[in-house]
Amino acid sequence: MRRLATLIAAPLLAVLLTAAEPAAAPDRPLSDPAQEARAQALFEDVRCVVCQHEAIADSPAGVAGDMRRLIREQIASGATDQAVRDDLVRRFGDYVLFTPPVRSGTWLLWFGPFALVGLAGAALILRARRRPVEVAPLSPDEEHQLAEVLRNEKLRRYPDATSPHDGR
Repeated sequence: MRRLATLIAAPLLAVLLTAAEPAAAPDRPLSDPAQEARAQALFEDVRCVVCQHEAIADSPAGVAGDMRRLIREQIASGATDQAVRDDLVRRFGDYVLFTPPVRSGTWLLWFGPFALVGLAGAALILRARRRPVEVAPLSPDEEHQLAEVLRNEKLRRYPDATSPHDGR
């Protein structure tokens, strides 16, 4: 009985998991070509919050369609491009813009990669400037001990055993 329930529930669950977001309502361009051009330019600068790697101009997500409609409404009501951007940042955060503003909250985003490259370069320069450690010559007693170890190395207890120093 339990197997039958699983066999029935599995395809139903698969269909529910693969159900896509409803398609966005078709875009209705603004009647004024200048305003529509401004809207299209803003669409390229605004990131889709669902896709995150696409501009809302290219995104098929329903949220992107809603964002396009919101931008068109604000432009039609007379808002400036900066006012539209400010409203989007207020609603969705700095991440919604492909080029977020430079301010204290976004310094790491803007200057972090340069700082990492600078630190890596400094580490490489410091490492290259380090002088090699000079090895002191062996004392006669140490040379004697080394000779003894090397002599015993040739007389292995197990002739089939290999040493990592054999070069094989």
